[in-house]
Amino acid sequence: MAGVNKVILVGNLGKDPEVRHLEGGVSVAHFTLATNDYYKDKQGNRVERTEWHNISAWRGLADMADKFLKKGQQVYIEGKLRTRQYQDKDQQTRYITEIIADEISMLGGRPQGAAPVASEANGAGVAEPQHSFRQEPELDQLPF
Repeated sequence: MAGVNKVILVGNLGKDPEVRHLEGGVSVAHFTLATNDYYKDKQGNRVERTEWHNISAWRGLADMADKFLKKGQQVYIEGKLRTRQYQDKDQQTRYITEIIADEISMLGGRPQGAAPVASEANGAGVAEPQHSFRQEPELDQLPF
């Protein structure tokens, strides 16, 4: 039986996605996501702790992130954890843990300057729900 590697996060983008186009036209977007946790210390004071997550989105999901996501926006991210290593400029081996996004949904209000979208199906003047994007699995990723 295979293991489960699934991450679900809701937080705010720490920066606009940085998109690179690799050989063969494959695109990848990298950005950070901040999640907040609250607890009370021994004195009863409310303390906020922010955790930063490195997010990577590939192919069509990267293109959608580039087009729609902006710093500060609240998003829902579903994906999997991946740890990779690389050599820094001093030839030291470094490790980074990131979330490889499979789904990104925009939450909250519209980005500043965006007009509401009306639909005949839900009545004139009623805004459509925020966009949700999902990475389609490649054939070698299917579980059967």
